[in-house]
Amino acid sequence: MFIRVNEKVQKALDEGRGVIALESTIISHGMPYPRNVETALNVEKIIKENGCEPATIGIIDGVGVIGMTSEEIEEFGKREGILKVSRRDLPVVMANKLWGATTVATTMILAHMAGIKLFVTGGIGGVHREATKTFDISADLEELANTPVTVICAGAKAILDLPLTLEYLETKGVPVLGYQTQELPAFYTRRSGLKVDYALKDAEEAARIIHTKQEMGLKGGILITNPIPEEYSLDEKEMNEAIDKALADAKKEGIKGKDTTPYLLAKIKELTHGDSLESNIRLVYNNALVGSKIASELSKL
Repeated sequence: MFIRVNEKVQKALDEGRGVIALESTIISHGMPYPRNVETALNVEKIIKENGCEPATIGIIDGVGVIGMTSEEIEEFGKREGILKVSRRDLPVVMANKLWGATTVATTMILAHMAGIKLFVTGGIGGVHREATKTFDISADLEELANTPVTVICAGAKAILDLPLTLEYLETKGVPVLGYQTQELPAFYTRRSGLKVDYALKDAEEAARIIHTKQEMGLKGGILITNPIPEEYSLDEKEMNEAIDKALADAKKEGIKGKDTTPYLLAKIKELTHGDSLESNIRLVYNNALVGSKIASELSKL
């Protein structure tokens, strides 16, 4: 048994109600305790208040839990040594009955195994800066190319090479849609200067596009990018300066691979005096709200 589906989640799926997958890396690696647990439970609360069922996904003793309980989320937030698990790590973590936090890629895999079509997160991974030398490209992009789960986020993380990330997604045939925007949001800020493939006018249009892609049998997911609310958007110039400093420090300290993103996010939080963490939390809440609207419309089709 590779997955265990929470009874409430299974009931919602059986009844055709909106179910939204949530990742667990944001709990174990993205924020300090107790803000991580508080944020995870608040995201679930927003989804429930908007008529959908949340399914926070994590790996406990080698089993993918689809819809962790509040007690399991609390344990995830406090427990030391939880592994950050991408596609390549799944067989090792499951075979050895370990605890693992799911990235965007693994959340998509396990959500699809459970029959969940939508996934809300903060931001996806992408093509790292200097990837033309390092080949450092997140497995999230390859998962979007292959696994039929729609991801709602605030864009790719601003620490990445956004133009190359868009090029990669285009090559892989992944539609990049902007929720009521024609511009790709840059996670902490609303603007990047880059165009999305199509702008969505509302949740009903998003649901129709997701449904059509599924009915056509096209492989892969859809990326829906939803800008951070204006009042929580950070200053673009200050943000870019913080990112450049964090990247330089990471290079100096020899940080590589899957340690890169947690290191950079922690460093940026330090450089912005905590403002980036607050923005991160608020954009996730906003994505949960938009995701719930889309899930509700999709359940009607």
